[in-house]
Amino acid sequence: MIARAELQLSIHQRNLPLKHPFTISRSTITTQPTVIVELSDGTHSGFGEATTNDYYGMTGQRIVAAIESVRHEIESAACLDPTSLWTQLHQKLPDDPFAMCAIDQAAYDLWGKQLDAPVHQLWKLDINHVPLSNFTIGIDTVENMVKKMQEVPDWPIYKIKLGTPDDMKIITEMRQHTTATFRVDANCGWTVDETIANARQLRELNVEFIEQPLPAEDIDGAIRVYQHSALPIMADESCITESDVQRCKNRFHGVNIKLVKCGGLTPARRMIQQARQLDLKVMVGCMTESTVGISAIAQLLPLLDFVDMDGAELLAEDIASGAQVEKGACRFAQLPGSGVALLPTR
Repeated sequence: MIARAELQLSIHQRNLPLKHPFTISRSTITTQPTVIVELSDGTHSGFGEATTNDYYGMTGQRIVAAIESVRHEIESAACLDPTSLWTQLHQKLPDDPFAMCAIDQAAYDLWGKQLDAPVHQLWKLDINHVPLSNFTIGIDTVENMVKKMQEVPDWPIYKIKLGTPDDMKIITEMRQHTTATFRVDANCGWTVDETIANARQLRELNVEFIEQPLPAEDIDGAIRVYQHSALPIMADESCITESDVQRCKNRFHGVNIKLVKCGGLTPARRMIQQARQLDLKVMVGCMTESTVGISAIAQLLPLLDFVDMDGAELLAEDIASGAQVEKGACRFAQLPGSGVALLPTR
């Protein structure tokens, strides 16, 4: 814990333009609104991020209002200990994980900068052997999905968004143009029978796993798919917060943890530990964040089996510097904390 002068909280709202329209089974976006929390001690500034998301009802207005509601608690805290601060604020914001995430990421970034060390180093993690990230291809025509992949050649892994009548055609055609590993994400867009049938074909096309094929509420279906799928199944929409991890046992082979959905780095670390105890594979994914959020994810890399941290690579223009992902490999920032610096607005 670090005693210091009172913190100053600043909130920045930005729109992140995407290189291409990004389509999944239920929606399309061309711009991703995001909320950036800045915590300053007068010498250092820490940054955290929460993107908006219609599926979870998290608008920019709601995220900002939640953060403002705990401004006094943040700015009057006697010391900066991210875990303690998260526990204190979660009592006030139990239903606002996106706001909690932005605050928590900022607290860790500032904590590391105050101690002049990267967060992963303060956690005593070894970054010499970490998983590679995939690059995500959103739903489009088959021809355009191939073109999008060819714009970013030499990535070792591509995650392909599915949930269309042409899913097998998409993967079969894309396989003709690369030997890279594929992952597929149906975002709740398949039925049980589709998933079981598709899994058999996808395994022959060098697909590593299937992410969230069924709606989250289809619990019985998840059990059937788990028992009969030819490929591992990863939970996403079925694993949002800490209490969901236990329920994924015997329904999924692994969990994809999103920092904004669970409330930040503090609960994510607990979820990772719990998943390990349940013998579940562990992935952390992104929500089209800027480099602010991606740099926070980077701190967790040594704890993971898989990672999807390509969010900033999908942007037409970034708003921060920090950890970078180059052809799947994370290049950690040189700054302490999460290594984030906000770029000047144009």
